[in-house]
Amino acid sequence: MNRNSIIGFILIGAIMIGYTLWMTPSAEEMAQKQHIADSIRRVDEARQIELAKANAAKVEAELKKTEGLAETTVNEADNKPTDYKNLNDKFDVFANSANGEDKSIILENDVVKIEISRKGGHIINVELKDFQTYDSMPLILFNPETSKFGFSFFSNNRIINTNDFYFQPSVNDNYIKVGNNDSLSFSMRLYTDQGEGTFNKNQYVEYVYSLKADEYMLDFDVNLVNMGSIIKANSVGLNWYVDLRQQEKSIDRFNGSTLYYKFFNDDVDYLSETKDEEESISTKLKWVSFKQRFFSSSLIAKNGFDNGLLKVSTQENSDIDRYLKSMNVELGVPINLQGTTNFPMQFYFGPNDFYKLKSYDLDLERQIPIGWSFFILAWVNQYAVLPVFEWLGGYGWNYGIVILILTLLLKLVLFPIAYKTYMSSAKMRVLKPEVDELSKKYPKKEDSMKKQQAVMSLYRSAGANPAAGCVPMLLQMPILIAMFRFFPASIELRQQSFLWATDLSSYDSILDLPWNIPYYGDHVSLFTLLMTVSTLMYTYLNNQMMGAQSQQMPGMKTMMYLMPVLFLGLFNNYAAGLSYYYFLANIITFTQMFVFRYFINEDKLRAQIEVNKKKPKKKKSGFQKRLEEAAKQKGINKKR
Repeated sequence: MNRNSIIGFILIGAIMIGYTLWMTPSAEEMAQKQHIADSIRRVDEARQIELAKANAAKVEAELKKTEGLAETTVNEADNKPTDYKNLNDKFDVFANSANGEDKSIILENDVVKIEISRKGGHIINVELKDFQTYDSMPLILFNPETSKFGFSFFSNNRIINTNDFYFQPSVNDNYIKVGNNDSLSFSMRLYTDQGEGTFNKNQYVEYVYSLKADEYMLDFDVNLVNMGSIIKANSVGLNWYVDLRQQEKSIDRFNGSTLYYKFFNDDVDYLSETKDEEESISTKLKWVSFKQRFFSSSLIAKNGFDNGLLKVSTQENSDIDRYLKSMNVELGVPINLQGTTNFPMQFYFGPNDFYKLKSYDLDLERQIPIGWSFFILAWVNQYAVLPVFEWLGGYGWNYGIVILILTLLLKLVLFPIAYKTYMSSAKMRVLKPEVDELSKKYPKKEDSMKKQQAVMSLYRSAGANPAAGCVPMLLQMPILIAMFRFFPASIELRQQSFLWATDLSSYDSILDLPWNIPYYGDHVSLFTLLMTVSTLMYTYLNNQMMGAQSQQMPGMKTMMYLMPVLFLGLFNNYAAGLSYYYFLANIITFTQMFVFRYFINEDKLRAQIEVNKKKPKKKKSGFQKRLEEAAKQKGINKKR
């Protein structure tokens, strides 16, 4: 490793350390976050204590009943305690709603089926009707048995959670279908008690659900009617917990499941996709979203949440069916308890389709990783690749054909750059014999600076620029990386078959291995193999065509051969559509190289170079002057 490489690594390390220090929050910010987290935890701990007390009381009641000492009467219909005094001591003015019939209401339109439980009045199940899992099962976004959603607040020194009570629906039907461009609204109400067995119809918590036909967005309004005497001011919090279900055959390491959130009137951020993480937010939030690879469950507050505690976790050895990850948010709700208080929200349960999410003008599309962290990548994908991909897909062609045409169009746009790159390599190849002569003239290691100066002088007199091939390659890099982000995140490729690939958004296994190979997997993906082999072939041909320039960088030459082999393990479990694209790009590049070689006469190019040598020397560029000055300085330092 030479001195320049060492300096480069030191600079990279310094930049990473500096960035880490810059992004580290101040002591005041950390203290504020900790204060909010502690407050939320105290409420949660108090809630757990109340639940523990309730469970203990239930056990004690069961023991007394077994011994013949039970004093609680039992309702014959649902076998639940109805002693109003005991329930009132525990649930205050919501004692009558502690018992009820645990039934659900199905709300359905053309694209989504939503199940709303009377207990808690909240959504426990969502099915996306136009989609299926990788094994052709109904696509259920989260596990119904473990989903929780409720508001918590203090009432006469008791912690009340709406998730524990039975709401009364405004409709009698258990199934509601919205269709024919219609819309429908209905409410679920949690009334306070007026006495044993009677409700105060003028005082309640109300959930209002509104759904339109052919729409994934569900309006959700929370109304607190005359609750000022019941709820302690500034004590209302919202908790939402779900266990996400695995929908895809493979888990994308660069587009994984996590929790996204948007600051009110500000940017979008997210928690780690690869590890458990918890984040305390002290400022207002516009929305939070439980994002899976191709689908998301989002909660939007029209006026924003006050703050939030956000958490992503993974349960080890979970016995939950098709378990993927656990998502939990605890949000501060701004409530004015005078008269009727309305807190408007919305749910989005649907696909991560870029244009669908963008149509809501809420930045929900920022959940789709198309390269937002680097603006050039985002621009390439948003304003070039996505519109063309959408346009081609609109013809109803197989997406394997769509990717082929997209690749051809991109290569057509990049054709001038490819031509310039080839011309640069052709000049280097023509000048190779003269560069070899200079190597013989300066065989000693201590004459390396003289040799380098002589080579640079030769290039300059011939009108060749060794950097001319690098600049076009750098211009192509944003498109190559943009494709790397686009294809795995494109829901259009989900479960689309092509040739032997049954799903272009997942790996295309042609052989299952009897063991798991570290960093590779337990299967063989054919498109990945084709991509790797074609990349190695391209590297070999490119090195042959680069001529003298490739001989001056033996370390880089080895790295160019090593990289495709390293990427073999990464792409083996990645989207087949991406490997297919890179394979096509290599094949088209081969074709261009042979076409260029056929039409570009190297004898004429050599003659033109000889003519250039006889012309008056052009003024050196600033870059050339600095390069030669650095070489001279290095030579002086060596002599010392």
